[in-house]
Amino acid sequence: MAETGEEVSAEASGFSDLSDSEFLEYLDLEDTQESSASLSKPGPSSELPGKDGKLISLPKWKRRLDVSSPIERFHLKYLYVTDLCTQDWCEQQMVYEKELPGFLAPEKAAVLDSGASIHLARELEVHDLVTIPISTKEDAWAVKFLNILSMIPILQSEGRIREFPVFGEVEGVLLVGVIDELHYTAKGELELAELKTRRRPMLPLEAQKKKDCFQVNLYKYIFDAMVQGKVTSASLIHHTKLCPDKLLGPSVLRHARQGGFSVKSLGDLMELVFLSLTLSDLPVIDILKIEYIHQETATVLGTEIVAFEESEVKGKVQHYMAYWMGHREPQGIDVEEAWKCRTCNYADICEWRKGGGMPSSILEPQAKKMK
Repeated sequence: MAETGEEVSAEASGFSDLSDSEFLEYLDLEDTQESSASLSKPGPSSELPGKDGKLISLPKWKRRLDVSSPIERFHLKYLYVTDLCTQDWCEQQMVYEKELPGFLAPEKAAVLDSGASIHLARELEVHDLVTIPISTKEDAWAVKFLNILSMIPILQSEGRIREFPVFGEVEGVLLVGVIDELHYTAKGELELAELKTRRRPMLPLEAQKKKDCFQVNLYKYIFDAMVQGKVTSASLIHHTKLCPDKLLGPSVLRHARQGGFSVKSLGDLMELVFLSLTLSDLPVIDILKIEYIHQETATVLGTEIVAFEESEVKGKVQHYMAYWMGHREPQGIDVEEAWKCRTCNYADICEWRKGGGMPSSILEPQAKKMK
């Protein structure tokens, strides 16, 4: 893979991250006046329309009666960087999205498709994509590891790679993501460049920029830990429940050999990856940059150079992980940001909104009232 500059597709790897801002860009204040009338509105207070038009019931009291943590309740082995970024926008909205999987307004789906197409076009500028058939979760992670192994020498020799997978344990939870681009500047500094596409030819509001800045800060936090040897195979196996001794599938093995990697099992690949990350002289990320472009014209609207605030990132991560570990209830937005509710598909059923900033699930469950 290293010789050909090919990368396995994200679909094959089973490991992708929504690394663009289309979800939240759609909710920006400049869009609310014009788009709110066309958005799909929720149905009755305990139901929402699904993508097939049928009403989906929301388990209103399930969270209060369930003693398991959210990460257990949603059967998650790890979280995406974008999960935490959505929490940074509105944690309560993120919870509803997890409780109602598959619910997505057609308008938002179109925005996401457009942004994904732009990302794919940029990715194809630097390497080809190859789809590898897989049948096990070990094969899926092996594909991701092959991508990492092929990208590291390309970055060091050619100075630029795109769609680089990152992963690491943060506050006891495995966090994964995909960096849009890494490249070296003329001064030899390693720069992370995050692409954000915009439906309208204007820069986002500060609330959107805040979320984007948090995202690239998280990417640096995880990537730096990977190249500094702070991420271990034992931690990865613990969280993902992978079997390192499992033999890789024939398609994965064939592509590994084509890339010059003599391996048989997932464990062999993992050993190569962690050695490559720590022994290839990869530096920590020096510069964080966000580039905003217009979807329709591909015009660059502006760039932001982001300062890395490690203490602030740690504080936010600790707060957001407290929800996932079951240490606190989900929280909605502050009253100063109530404008975000204007285009939220869950506004009519939002417990936080109905309770004036307190979850309405603290009220007596309806099941008791019916007795």
